[in-house]
Amino acid sequence: MTIQGLHHITLVTTDAQRNVDFYTQVLGLRFVKKTVNFDDPGAYHLYYGDATGSPGSAVTFFEWPGSAKGYPGIGGTHHFALAVADYDGLLKWKRRLTGLGLKVDGPYDRHYFKSIYFRDPDGTILEIATRGPGWTVDEDPDKLGTEVKDPPQEMIIANRDEDTIKPLMWPDPVPDITPDMQLKLGMHHITAMSSNIERTHEFFSDLLGLRRVKMTWNFDDPGVTHWYWGVGDGSPGSLITYFGYQPGKKMPVRMGAGQTHHFALAVPDEATQLEFREKLLQAGIPVSPVQDRVYFKSIYTRDPDGHIVELATAGPGFAVDEDVTELGTHLMLPPWLEKHRDEIEGALRPINAIQWEAR
Repeated sequence: MTIQGLHHITLVTTDAQRNVDFYTQVLGLRFVKKTVNFDDPGAYHLYYGDATGSPGSAVTFFEWPGSAKGYPGIGGTHHFALAVADYDGLLKWKRRLTGLGLKVDGPYDRHYFKSIYFRDPDGTILEIATRGPGWTVDEDPDKLGTEVKDPPQEMIIANRDEDTIKPLMWPDPVPDITPDMQLKLGMHHITAMSSNIERTHEFFSDLLGLRRVKMTWNFDDPGVTHWYWGVGDGSPGSLITYFGYQPGKKMPVRMGAGQTHHFALAVPDEATQLEFREKLLQAGIPVSPVQDRVYFKSIYTRDPDGHIVELATAGPGFAVDEDVTELGTHLMLPPWLEKHRDEIEGALRPINAIQWEAR
């Protein structure tokens, strides 16, 4: 009974067209599915990812027009990170994004990877992170996550030297996404917020079976713990991380535009999903019945601070109702909503998306 890694993250946008333009044209992700929120068919549910939207690459959005701005807090997500192959690719991303008028912070040295931060049009904090050097720079592979590791003091000081950091970017303009920049590696990690990091550890390690691969500190707020859990040796794409705050020291999340509705971990099949459901129920943790999401089956629970956590099956995938070459080009509805297609389409604002091309 194993978790395979991250499956997807689902956030809130107020403007579907603006969202499509940003994630496809600015970041170069593929628009893999245009559908609706199955529980609220009057709202779009948009999916982005790699060429097929494989688990771990999928970033999805509910469109809530007019939604107030959300804010990170306890029981919510702080940011999510996409993976880039190496540091040159990261510097090119900074040059591309700043050239498009976005404010970019970094690159910062996170000891285990280097990264930059920016925001999408709804205010979601995004990070692009290199895949390495990895967790073994300060711990042996068989001892990962067993001791608290303080970040090197010189690194903390260097990360605060904005005069040095600001000019660190690719020297030439980057109008196009080059092969070494492509975000086809999917997500690197998701970072959420906890009021009791030990209790969060019990949930992800003892109940869900993830391995704690690092105990350290928030490099930008050294009094706040930062723990990482993953699969195996904690490879990018399997990582869920939490900032740990003292009870009462951080406000609860405010759901709204730019905030995460839920994140999902991948399980290989429906049998494994049912085993996890039974284990959670036996532990006294509420879990939803299995939900048919057409492209996967899902169950929903919550972490100890109330963040919605989904366990989603790896398949059947987004090509179950569209040819791979046409993913994202049609409004796809589940069979039980087809009879309402005219009504649903009439309530949605049309979206124009430039056809994705393999790079």
